[in-house]
Amino acid sequence: MNTFLFTRRLLQQKPVTRFSAASLIFARKMYIQSIPMWTGSHDNYAYLVIDDKSKEAVIIDPAHPAEVLPVLKKEIEDKEINLTAIVNTHHHWDHAGGNEELLAGLGTPSLRIIGGKDCKKVTWTPSDNEEFKIGDITVKALHTPCHTQDSICYYMQDGDDRAVFTGDTLFIGGCGRFFEGTGEEMHNALNVTLASLHDDTRVYPGHEYTKSNVKFAASILQSDPVLSLLAFADKHKETQGKFTIGKEKQHNVFMRPQDPEIQKATGETDPVAIMTKLRDMKNNFKEKTPTKSNL
Repeated sequence: MNTFLFTRRLLQQKPVTRFSAASLIFARKMYIQSIPMWTGSHDNYAYLVIDDKSKEAVIIDPAHPAEVLPVLKKEIEDKEINLTAIVNTHHHWDHAGGNEELLAGLGTPSLRIIGGKDCKKVTWTPSDNEEFKIGDITVKALHTPCHTQDSICYYMQDGDDRAVFTGDTLFIGGCGRFFEGTGEEMHNALNVTLASLHDDTRVYPGHEYTKSNVKFAASILQSDPVLSLLAFADKHKETQGKFTIGKEKQHNVFMRPQDPEIQKATGETDPVAIMTKLRDMKNNFKEKTPTKSNL
């Protein structure tokens, strides 16, 4: 079953039921609401994950409380959720920096904060592959050090419905910078840990970087999946939850070290060397400015 994706615009007009039109005979359990935090130059996402049956919920990476608090307060006032935790994917301010203000704004100073050891006000750091529950939703913490050493991806499963919240480790069509890690660590994070998840697992990244990511990918690989993502990103402002791990294996150049075209572009054949070279190429990539000669 597809995971519902709701924007802030739809919050005020909540559906009467949380059923998908294509699967009315199945009651939804895992409900995911994305909260774009795009004030000014920001391009982050926070995510509210709710277990419908118990109404237990967590908020993931609520970095900008001014944009998140109105959503949470309305859900709480309407008795739609029982917020049990803040969940952080890593310690950077644009993911965990809003923890303290959010606690104060909600008046819940004892609310649990789940995240890496360096996250603001963290109260619990799950071990690699350790599981916890949001109602009937099973959550597995996947340690993916590289962007930061405390980076954690959260794999959530409710029956056949699967999602992974990847912070700044995996983006749609790209990956995070290696601020605290190495190409080997990112290779393991993407091509060992995340690649082992079910192909139908939907990907919810920490930022909306798809347009720039796929332009870089297209400069290396002109495959049908890459060109399809390029066209999609050109027409859609938001891409979170629209693509799966299986799709990332097709259009994300950082998850295709076996591809001859990528090996040719990087001049490498070793997967770790390819990852390192690709990230360096992406860091220095500049889009071509249209001129009369290339219009």
